[in-house]
Amino acid sequence: MGPPIPGEVGNRKLTEPGDEALLRGVLAGAVLPVEPPTAAGERTGIGFDAHRFDPALPLRLGGLAVKGEPGLAGHSDGDAALHAVIDALLGAAGLGDIGSLYPADDPRWQDADSAELLRGAVDRLSDAGWHPSGIDLAIVAQRPSIAELRDEMVKRIAGLCGVDEAAVSVKGTTSDGLGFAGNEGIAAFAVAAIARA
Repeated sequence: MGPPIPGEVGNRKLTEPGDEALLRGVLAGAVLPVEPPTAAGERTGIGFDAHRFDPALPLRLGGLAVKGEPGLAGHSDGDAALHAVIDALLGAAGLGDIGSLYPADDPRWQDADSAELLRGAVDRLSDAGWHPSGIDLAIVAQRPSIAELRDEMVKRIAGLCGVDEAAVSVKGTTSDGLGFAGNEGIAAFAVAAIARA
């Protein structure tokens, strides 16, 4: 019989009663948090929205009027990007979602400017003692080109949320022509960070 082969303490076999408790302790020390750590008084939320194309409407996206592209159907102006940001902010603060703040069956929000809806959501955060501290937005669209609109969208969203432009990220991607965001409409995902005011 040769010399023992060096092993690793955390590499355990479950063979005898009591091994489970030991293994649980080893695993507990190795588990990484699912969410990145945040300082006390900080929270994050995620938002998603999607709207179908409607060629009869003008396109509003990321708070901008985009010429030469079909618009998006919706109860308000259909701005899927700003709607995702609103949901992320409200979710981070535990204040519901865009549908609870601006119900689709309420005629006050028919054809509403989503920039004003975002301002209203930021005001609601403020009333609850929170303020936005960062926005990360991904827009899934075959058209328009988000790269061409990115800087203007960053500036617009930063202004609406009352944060520095460096705290806002806007990214565009495509679905390579597949699925809803390939041909039928535009989808957007947002992550928002908020901090105590």
